Amino acid sequence: MTTIRLGLAANAAQFTLLVVVNALVGGVLGSERTVLTPLAEREFHLDGYTAALTYILAFGITKAATNFFAGTLSDRYGRKPVLLAGWLAAIPIPAMLIWAPNWGWIVAANMLLGVNQGLAWSTTVIMKIDLAGPERRGLAMGLNEAAGYLAVAATAMATGALAAQHGLRPVPFLLTAAYIALGLGLSLFFVRETRGHARQEAATRATAGGDLATSQVFALTSWREPALSSASQAGMVNNLNDGLAWGLFPLMFAAAGLSLTQIGVLAALYPAVWGLGQLVTGPASDRYGRKPFIVTGMLAQAAALAIFAVADTSGMWSLAAVLLGAGTAAVYPTLLASISDVAHPGWRARAVGVYRLWRDGGFAVGALLAGIVADLAGIRAAVWTVAALTAASGLLVAARMYETHPATARNTPRHDFHRYPRHRDS
Repeated sequence: MTTIRLGLAANAAQFTLLVVVNALVGGVLGSERTVLTPLAEREFHLDGYTAALTYILAFGITKAATNFFAGTLSDRYGRKPVLLAGWLAAIPIPAMLIWAPNWGWIVAANMLLGVNQGLAWSTTVIMKIDLAGPERRGLAMGLNEAAGYLAVAATAMATGALAAQHGLRPVPFLLTAAYIALGLGLSLFFVRETRGHARQEAATRATAGGDLATSQVFALTSWREPALSSASQAGMVNNLNDGLAWGLFPLMFAAAGLSLTQIGVLAALYPAVWGLGQLVTGPASDRYGRKPFIVTGMLAQAAALAIFAVADTSGMWSLAAVLLGAGTAAVYPTLLASISDVAHPGWRARAVGVYRLWRDGGFAVGALLAGIVADLAGIRAAVWTVAALTAASGLLVAARMYETHPATARNTPRHDFHRYPRHRDS
């Protein structure tokens, strides 16, 4: 019988493999960030911003819902089956994007993309949390999210260059097909189940409260528990502004006369800084705490969006993209780490799923809000609106969230999970 050990060093091989798998998940997402908005305009003749953003709305709604089920299903059936289901859902995506005869096919492909990202990305997060143990979760989440978003950035740049040279279809999406084939193969043959690591940690954890009902986990993570619910709203607003960047910034850059290659570089700069920055912010939050990074990061994002709203040159937009990436890097891994700090191992996967439901619901809210405001008052008005919401979110975290990292928290309030009746449903 294999001895289960927690920690990054004890599980280095599997952890590294999961980092690679998540990079491939991110690559699938990145293959759309430069190409799809120009495709909406040039080949499908969608003039309204809201119409062009329907694919992000479809993606966000589907991914948000799938995130919730990913946590519940991984508790019930194991992590690896859910990961494999995510890759299987992705198989039709490249063909649908390449041969789509109308925009409805693109929307349908993005619903499958939402299923893929919700199941596969959520599960790699949960599996890394299982393996890492309680002490280095900031580092674990920094490595996970860095791999995913560096792949988003690299693929956005690559597909922009491919589209400029070979056209919007089919060549850029052949890269998507290669990512899916490799990710499915690695997950099927080499990734191992990690649910036993969560059970091992739960068995050694001093506190009770590990068998809450899913409805109770949803309530705690959504509004009842101050740290969990603060993280959920901040995650939603973070991805709200990412949905804006994904859908409207390429249109703003194109209106200023930038080429597809230049748009690809700008589209890649923000997630590249975001990805690299998490290699610093994740482990730093293990030392200095989660809350300072979340508050500072949200306010930095708001400032970056304000620069985007007033700028009209590629140089200023590049500066804003770097600041937006840095702010997102401060927020992204620390929000996930704060969820895993508070949640008991017995329901941690479900809490991550609920958090990611709200966080990725931000894509849908951002696409809808930004599209409507842009149609009514222009892109810059939409950017200002999202900037204000992002600043308000950071201030709410500052007022309501307590520090969650056990090494830095001192006399902070914790939710009394013992007062709930025990349940076994998951």
